[in-house]
Amino acid sequence: MFQNFRLTMAWLHTWFGLVLGFVLVVVFFFGSLSVFDREIDRWAIPETRFAPQPMPSFDKMLLPVFQGMKPDRAALEDARGRVNGVLPEQLPMRRWGAYTTHRDPVLDMFVEFGLPNAKNPDDAVFGIRTIDPRSGASLPDDRLKVGSRFFYPMHYSLHLEWLNLGYWVVGFAALVMLVALVSGVVMHRKIFREIFTFRPRKHTQRSTLDLHNLTGVVALPFHFIFALSGLVIFGGIYFPVTHSQLEPLHELHEVQEAKALGLPAKPAGVAGTLVSVDAMVAEAQRRWAAKGMAGEVGFVAVQHPGDTNAYVSVYRAGTDRVTVMGEGIHFKAATGDVIHMDPPATVVAGINDFLTGLHLQHFRHWLLRWFYFMGGMAGCVCIATGFIFYVEKRKRQHARQGVSASRWVDGFAVSTVTGTLIATLGMMIGNRLLPDNLPARGDWEQYIFWGTWVMAFAHGLWRTAPVAQARVAPAWREQCWAVAALAVLAVLLNWATTGDHLVRTIGAGYWPVAGVDLVMLAGAALAVLAVRKLKQREPVASAAVVSSGTEAARA
Repeated sequence: MFQNFRLTMAWLHTWFGLVLGFVLVVVFFFGSLSVFDREIDRWAIPETRFAPQPMPSFDKMLLPVFQGMKPDRAALEDARGRVNGVLPEQLPMRRWGAYTTHRDPVLDMFVEFGLPNAKNPDDAVFGIRTIDPRSGASLPDDRLKVGSRFFYPMHYSLHLEWLNLGYWVVGFAALVMLVALVSGVVMHRKIFREIFTFRPRKHTQRSTLDLHNLTGVVALPFHFIFALSGLVIFGGIYFPVTHSQLEPLHELHEVQEAKALGLPAKPAGVAGTLVSVDAMVAEAQRRWAAKGMAGEVGFVAVQHPGDTNAYVSVYRAGTDRVTVMGEGIHFKAATGDVIHMDPPATVVAGINDFLTGLHLQHFRHWLLRWFYFMGGMAGCVCIATGFIFYVEKRKRQHARQGVSASRWVDGFAVSTVTGTLIATLGMMIGNRLLPDNLPARGDWEQYIFWGTWVMAFAHGLWRTAPVAQARVAPAWREQCWAVAALAVLAVLLNWATTGDHLVRTIGAGYWPVAGVDLVMLAGAALAVLAVRKLKQREPVASAAVVSSGTEAARA
């Protein structure tokens, strides 16, 4: 089919990257934003703009909240079709959990409720609440955590929940990305030279390819590790052996493990008591300190609450190591006695935990967090320049042949690259403009995001029509202007609606909000710079089109 292996890899790199590149831009961009998801939450919900807090007292603050929590209404309605008969009004509580990190001012709490007579015995619904750990007050249920509850899930699921479709699309895109990385290395034999090769003053095709190679090579290890670790994290979805062929063996293993560790897998059905969880947390911290470990508590869970088989699990926060959680200590709920201490992970489990923690990056390292952000953005630039190179290389040939492929690739590229930015900024602006007392406020913010993206998509397809005649499309320049204007508007609206302008936030050292504002302003500056570069290249590109047309007429 091809003359040599290198040409085969070039074909593979081009077409795999082109087809799945549109998904990868979204994954990379929202993955970059997810590095600072908690900080974006602070920007989006002004009531949470205070210093990070430690895990509060379980006995005094969390216990009453857990006891009063109810299932999410939408989840409850959805569950009615998954049970045999009528769903009881009072659902049994299976598990309580409270989670925080070193970046969280607020505390996330959840309750898992069992479904009696469920068609799937393991089926459950959840109740979720976010509280101010200083007072125990709950945040309104309709406040969307834009960073952690929208941008972050967009990164790995595209919000396509039906049959886990989004997970499969992203997983396939990650696999294709690994193929593209390997084939790209094979294509570029002088890979180290390309780290130092960027000729911005050359014609668009040459400078774009240089930038594509540069961003791909510099961030190559980052891109490879993150594509691989993302596949590892969701391996249970892609290969669900524990809930298919091996389900009976999996259930037997759980029962045997519970007996060996003393951690009951099922409730006994007899009412039990819960002694002071604060005393258990103090004991866990004492044991961690004796081993020279940091004692921040990241996760506290109560299994089978209100039952004689209930036990409490206390986990160390992932601030001083790569793995997200570890050193769990489990206590008998009725007495407070230690039942089990998690042993060191096996080699296989340790590798899995390391790759998961490396991908999620919950440990305390701000410089590395910024490297993650820049690596993700480099991935966006690499893919975007790949689209542009494809169009620039082929648009004149396609115009002569009457083929519109380049036009459609350019239209989808604009709608995916700058369109994603416009939709994101539109959501941030909507977050500042929507009334606080608007019912289902979080849903409206999501409607704004999708609606803005649809408009950017329509504009991108419309304004790239000149590419079909090998001319310069104005879509990129116009959408860059939109990005710049929307970014500045979002910063100004944050100031107008909360009073937290940059002088105040920087002066107070409150970097979660100041950082979001500064990144948006930096994005606006880069968008204006892109507009200037595009305007400078338009006369050159138009002259090239005229010259090409003249030569074709002479021929």
